[in-house]
Amino acid sequence: MIARDMTSLDLCYESLDGLSVGDAVGAQFFVPGTTLSHITEAAEPPGAWPWTDDTEMACSIVDELAVHGRIDRDRLASAFSRRYEPYRGYGGGAVVVLHRIRDGVPWREAARDAFDGLGSMGNGAAMRVAPLGAFHAGDSRSAALDAMRSAEVTHAHSEGILGAVAVAVAAAEAGWGRLVDAPLEPGELFDAVLAYQVDSQVKSGLERARRLVDEGAGVAEAAYVLGNGSQVLAQDTVPFALWAAATHLADYRAAILACVEAGGDVDTTAAITGGVVAAAVGRDGIPKDWLTHREQLPGWVAAP
Repeated sequence: MIARDMTSLDLCYESLDGLSVGDAVGAQFFVPGTTLSHITEAAEPPGAWPWTDDTEMACSIVDELAVHGRIDRDRLASAFSRRYEPYRGYGGGAVVVLHRIRDGVPWREAARDAFDGLGSMGNGAAMRVAPLGAFHAGDSRSAALDAMRSAEVTHAHSEGILGAVAVAVAAAEAGWGRLVDAPLEPGELFDAVLAYQVDSQVKSGLERARRLVDEGAGVAEAAYVLGNGSQVLAQDTVPFALWAAATHLADYRAAILACVEAGGDVDTTAAITGGVVAAAVGRDGIPKDWLTHREQLPGWVAAP
């Protein structure tokens, strides 16, 4: 039965909670002395776990959807550059692009010129997009198109764009499964995502992840075969993050701990995974202590 009391914005905000908690949990493992018990016992005071650039940029996407109901690339580029706070952990390429946009360079030019004119194939467009996918639950085509628009503002390379499309479609499918009370099997989620891919390294990684699902692979093998984000590239990040989401779609805590076990760019894999899984399980599926210890989200993106 369809949960008619849920709106597209409800799903969007719940996915943002899942993304930001995953981001904040993952970021803790870049703090010296952090252990798994530090996270699972969660003894810190409220708001002790800061989120990173993953969440900051996702908040701008959610704000764009909440206010306007669609992605306008000019507005989004302005929001990204205006709200950019360098201490949030932005990568060097993103810093250059956002500074140039802030200085008045058109976003198309700034994104295209990155990395010697190749454009960025980094994981930044994918890390921020799950709430957009949840917003389009039941309409994966619109999720894919809006994901492309949101990615192009900073990522001109096809790999970076396709990584964002994959995450958005996964979140749209996960959210729809929740709305109609028909949870997806891991293979079904990958099949839906692959339907919106073209030949690329991202697609090849997703196909490998699909095979690992059928083989019943564990976290260590999945991270070894797919990567764990250490290269900070879409093709090194998205396949594993979606493997973690697909194989733990009903268990948010287990999904995030799989990202922690894999190591690498943990805040980003956990942000992607958390945003997709939260679309499937909702805010109630996120551990309450983790929500409490996550830094508060900006007031301008607060849910109504």
